[in-house]
Order: sequence, then C-alpha cells, then structure tokens
Amino acid sequence: MENKRKHLEIIQGVINRLAGNSFYIKGWTITLLTAVLALSIDRANPDYIFINLFVIIAFWILDSFFLSRERCYRDLYDHVRVLDEKDVDYSMNSDEYRKIKKNRWISALFSRTLLIFYLSLIIIASSIYCFVK
Repeated sequence: MENKRKHLEIIQGVINRLAGNSFYIKGWTITLLTAVLALSIDRANPDYIFINLFVIIAFWILDSFFLSRERCYRDLYDHVRVLDEKDVDYSMNSDEYRKIKKNRWISALFSRTLLIFYLSLIIIASSIYCFVK
C-alpha cells in the first residue's frame, strides 16, 4: 500500500503545480491588463487595446495548456488509484489520456471556467477603451 500511496502523492504534486501555474497565469494576465490600461488611459490612446487583446489571448492559450495537462494527470491519478499494489510502476506518462476529448487543448481552451474569466477580461478591456475614445 505504501508504493501506491507514494505514487499518488507524486501525481498529486504535479497536479498542484499545474493548478498553481494556472493561478499565476491569471494573476499575470490581470497585472499586465491593468498596467496597459493605465498606460493607455494616461496617454488617451485607444490603440493599446490590441496589446491587451494579444496579452489576454496569449495567456488564455497558455492557461488552457496547463488545464489540459492537469486533466490528464487527474485521469492518471484515477487510474493509479484503482491499481493493485503489485501493479504500481511509478509511471508519470499521461500521454494516453491526451486522446480523451475533455483533455485536449482545444477543449480546455473553451472550458466554462476559462471562457468566463478571459471573455470577461476582453469585455472589460473593450468597454474601457470605448470610454477612452
């Protein structure tokens, strides 16, 4: 039972790091969005919207990558959880779980949580630029 528990702890550590990376990406997105918004309002230049849209979309893509990998490792965790003790091999290969539709990058890109977060940022940034004009 100790081998299985240790393997699950290792997988959980990877899941926690991926979730932490996603959290940091969201924080950096808001930080950069705020900085560019402040710069554009200070200079009264609405052309900065393209910089903000690029930042939002770039971090959205990166965040979806981390979410898709996190989903793969969650499936690996579920697989190891039901294994017998003698079958535990400490494999961290999650490639076979990438084929599952919910674990694909494009599915993560359009997941409900990421859509709500990043589309709301796009709407907020666009509405502020409408007032700057």
